[in-house]
Amino acid sequence: MEVLGSHLLLELKDCNPDLLNDLSYIRKAMIETAEDVGATIIGESFHHFSPQGVTGILAIAESHISIHTWPEHGYAAADIFSCGSSFRPMEAATKLAEALECRNPEIQEIQRGLVVQEAVGL
Repeated sequence: MEVLGSHLLLELKDCNPDLLNDLSYIRKAMIETAEDVGATIIGESFHHFSPQGVTGILAIAESHISIHTWPEHGYAAADIFSCGSSFRPMEAATKLAEALECRNPEIQEIQRGLVVQEAVGL
């Protein structure tokens, strides 16, 4: 079987709440993370909510990296999807958790697009 992509779901608990509410910091951390692990950024969108919280997404040639933060809970939900071989999604997950000073990260990996290879000529 071939897998078309890897989808990481990040539960980032016990993060620095000040960082989770700082749109500029979140944007910078996500861009640096993407660049550090070999992703090719092709677009971005970020928004700061009132009174608090940030949502952001980086469109990358390999798929996407997204985040939603709840500073009042010290929590962020992040999502990293990769369908490229040069991009290192698990390293990206670790770097993003570290950037948010996360003390309790949980990372779940889901394989997406399982493709069964059919035997040819049998």
